[in-house]
Amino acid sequence: MQLHLSTWAEVETYLKTSKGIIMPIGSTEQHGPNGLVGTDAICAEVIAKGVGDATGALVGPTIPVGMAVHHMEFPGSMTLKPSTLIALLRDYVGSLAEHGFERFFFVNGHGGNIATVRAAFYEIHAENRALRGRDAPDLRCALASWWENGEVARLSRELYQGKEGSHATPSEVSLTQYAYPDSIKTAALEPEQAPAGGFHDARDFRRRYPDGRIGSAPGLARPEHGRQLYEAAVGAIATQYRAFLAEQ
Repeated sequence: MQLHLSTWAEVETYLKTSKGIIMPIGSTEQHGPNGLVGTDAICAEVIAKGVGDATGALVGPTIPVGMAVHHMEFPGSMTLKPSTLIALLRDYVGSLAEHGFERFFFVNGHGGNIATVRAAFYEIHAENRALRGRDAPDLRCALASWWENGEVARLSRELYQGKEGSHATPSEVSLTQYAYPDSIKTAALEPEQAPAGGFHDARDFRRRYPDGRIGSAPGLARPEHGRQLYEAAVGAIATQYRAFLAEQ
């Protein structure tokens, strides 16, 4: 079930048997010469839907723009300030909590979201407690980045032999190719594997990594790899979601 494709009556019925919901969150930012600007949102969305199908969970609307200020030297990138993203998540969770949802499981597609989303969880808990004290509902929030599990990490090592990198990776590009085979992009990548390292701000990012890649070789991406990565991520995260719901 997807929330935006459900009726209110279907959601009301769902809440009689489950208080959990899966929330995909990604980003809209450059992903190198052959990566789609919507890569992070696409990855989060397709995996969240797969986890929903596997577990019978309701899946909320994808949050497509995240904290991507460090990508803003590349056209098409969009960002929310950390304070804006925190406020957005507070409102999302607060709205659903009014209806009886208590377990919020965010499937994340963008590393730059992690610190802000975790900060938002503390804001949500603090506000919940401040407003209702000991009568506050038992809200719980969890975050799972789709690539942060043993199954996906192992598969990435097997497929890309040390050329995964940290941004515009062959894994995420493969996943978008599997999800949107009619939107596969090709580009000359020189060198095949981009240099690795850090950066300070958006201007420094583009100066150090002018084509947008960090340590990666996304020319290795293949839609068939994307299918394998999708299946590995869905299996791992479905297990995490079930464990989250079962916590006492």
